[in-house]
Amino acid sequence: MRRLYTLRELMAWCLAIGLAIAGVRCGLQQPRDPVFRNLGPQATYVGMETCRSCHPEQYADFIQTGMGQSWGCAPQHSKATFGAHAVVYDSIRHFWYHPFLRDSAMYVLEYRLEQGDTSYRRIERIDYVVGSGQHTNSHLIERNGYLYQAPITWYVQENRWGLAPGFTEWGNPRFGRWIGAECVTCHNHLPEQVPGSINKFQRMPLGIACERCHGPGSIHVAEKLAGIVVDTATQVDGSIVNPRKLPRRLQLDLCQRCHLQGIALLRPGKTFYDFWPGMQLDSIMQVWLPRYADSDSRFIMASQADRLKQSACFRQSEQLTCLSCHHPHHSVQLTPRKRFIDACRKCHKGPVTQVCSAPAQAIRQAQQDCISCHMPTSGTADIPHVRITDHLIGKATARRHLFGESQLNKDQEFHELKLLSGNRATPLDRARAFLALYDKYLPAPFVLDSAAHYLEMSTTDEPYYTEVRVHLLFNRADYKALLALAQQWHPEQIEQAWTAYRVGEACLKEQRAMLALRWLQRACELLPLHLDFLEKLGAAQMMARQYAAAQQTFLRVLAEYADRPVSCLNLGWLAALRGDYSEARAWYLRALALDPDYALAKENLRALDSSLQQLNH
Repeated sequence: MRRLYTLRELMAWCLAIGLAIAGVRCGLQQPRDPVFRNLGPQATYVGMETCRSCHPEQYADFIQTGMGQSWGCAPQHSKATFGAHAVVYDSIRHFWYHPFLRDSAMYVLEYRLEQGDTSYRRIERIDYVVGSGQHTNSHLIERNGYLYQAPITWYVQENRWGLAPGFTEWGNPRFGRWIGAECVTCHNHLPEQVPGSINKFQRMPLGIACERCHGPGSIHVAEKLAGIVVDTATQVDGSIVNPRKLPRRLQLDLCQRCHLQGIALLRPGKTFYDFWPGMQLDSIMQVWLPRYADSDSRFIMASQADRLKQSACFRQSEQLTCLSCHHPHHSVQLTPRKRFIDACRKCHKGPVTQVCSAPAQAIRQAQQDCISCHMPTSGTADIPHVRITDHLIGKATARRHLFGESQLNKDQEFHELKLLSGNRATPLDRARAFLALYDKYLPAPFVLDSAAHYLEMSTTDEPYYTEVRVHLLFNRADYKALLALAQQWHPEQIEQAWTAYRVGEACLKEQRAMLALRWLQRACELLPLHLDFLEKLGAAQMMARQYAAAQQTFLRVLAEYADRPVSCLNLGWLAALRGDYSEARAWYLRALALDPDYALAKENLRALDSSLQQLNH
């Protein structure tokens, strides 16, 4: 028989259905993400000293953190030791480096020895020290606002000097590696970049500041001065971003803006200055990273976000974020170990012998320290002489730490190019990513084949399509095809400086000097302070026999940055062409003083001296 329901049961049932329907209609009244009003052009930066006036304790703690100590003046910010032991040798290029202090300033001497005698020497002043001193101190040279990296680094954990990261594997560019916005905006607060340049700055902050994580503070300050106070114990103060109030995806985006190193590709019209706390990182840039056969066990320095997102703890939890373990106002070095262990124990409760599957002896040796096994310190694939915490939390990490096990081949077999920020990538995005991979890390033919494959899947009306097609032909050195393609455009139609430059360079390769001039002039209109572009324009002017214009171009380069051997060489050639052999010789010697291995300068100097000897006889 069918059951008969009482009136009370029927009313309760109807009420439950009504509440369910109402819940569906209003989204179960889920709390909305907080809206912060300082994420727009109406908000401006106020500086750390303004923050300090109301938050002195937070300020005092923060400036002791790795972020607060990320950038400083030399030598005050340096953790290095100096003296006779401070010598670094580049065995490939046969240069010696000796950092030293003199008159409260820091310098580096580059020199070469031949049969025990100094055959060459060059001294450069160091202006900035990059790095908190927890792992490294790298060094930057600033001249007339232009930033370049010095070739030596202090490796704190091993208490030693060495060549800067990448200066061994990729060749030593000596004092020629320029430092642009991508680098500076992660290692420092936002500098003021000179328009039209890639590495010239007119205002340089000294360390990451409060507003990099909280967003511009002008609205917040104005409201507090006006007496508008919010009880943050019960409400969210919408005048400034509180990272803990952001949803997890945006919390992670905030951290991985700098702790997710890879191939960063800006969205159309965006710059590295455009990301603010509370934004989706994918709306500003895509970050790609090549995966290799051994990527589980070998990882790069700034990969904390990538490693964390691969962890089972992260994938199986909706609450785990960077802030679960880290307090950004507190130095990691000064944080008690127990805080990190307690973060693990919030989820992994119960006796350790039941929670952990490791052998009892291993648990005893670890002293119940989850971190020591599941997040061990490890070397990195890109920075030598350092050890960092591996943020890939899991049993496999612990097994490798305890037993040295590896489930992967110990090789560098390429597997894929993976998008790490967001999940939306068009075929054209992938083509751009493979071209950047070729330029920065892996100049292999199959990488260009991959870029071509994805370019064929794209449509011609997409942003960057023209730039990607030109870039691919340029990297393949197919200059004839590139020039045939460029015939359909006027240089003034191109709004991307690198595209104009690549077409101009292709014209020079094909001995089309007058055509090269038009394209290189366009590149220099778009980036008038890109010194490489200017030097290439000068080369085109020389090929077109516009010698006076070429001389002015090279002198303009040296007026911006005096240590440019290419400009010195070409000014020497122009002087010799005018018959001013004394000036020509001086320019060649200046080029060799900057680069003693500059083969063309040596050849020109020998030819000049030989001609002078013949004239004298």
